[in-house]
Amino acid sequence: MADSSFDIVSKIDHQEADNALNQTVKEIGHRFDFKGTGASIAWSGGQKAVEIRANSEERANAVLDVFKEKLIKRGLSLKILDADEPKLSGKEYRLLITLKEGIDQENAKKISKIIRDEGPKGVKAQIQGDELRVSSKKKDELQDVIALLKGKDLDVALQFTNYR
Repeated sequence: MADSSFDIVSKIDHQEADNALNQTVKEIGHRFDFKGTGASIAWSGGQKAVEIRANSEERANAVLDVFKEKLIKRGLSLKILDADEPKLSGKEYRLLITLKEGIDQENAKKISKIIRDEGPKGVKAQIQGDELRVSSKKKDELQDVIALLKGKDLDVALQFTNYR
């Protein structure tokens, strides 16, 4: 019998992220506490990063909170965000947030170690670039691995795809 398998990936639904950003822009434009603060949020460097600008550090962080709220409502994990501290640039504060996509080698090794140590014995995990392929003879064991990883607090947002 052939092995069953699935892939562990960390991908961002860019359409949902874009919708969250657009909703944030709309809310900033309508909310009274953002009037006259020069608060703005926009994509920076394609869809790899987001830049927030405001006249104070508190306003920049408030815009970030609104953006996080919109991401959660759209079903995206906050683990995709890598936010810096607001930095003063001229008369305004800038906050750069990079979006993390893909599983780096360090996290891939950590995940495969968890599967090896705590998962069922017949399960194999292979690192393939920025994703992992998990295979086993029994589908039940694969479902146990998914449940195991969902219960762990890892640094990356994981999705389980290509289940067969």
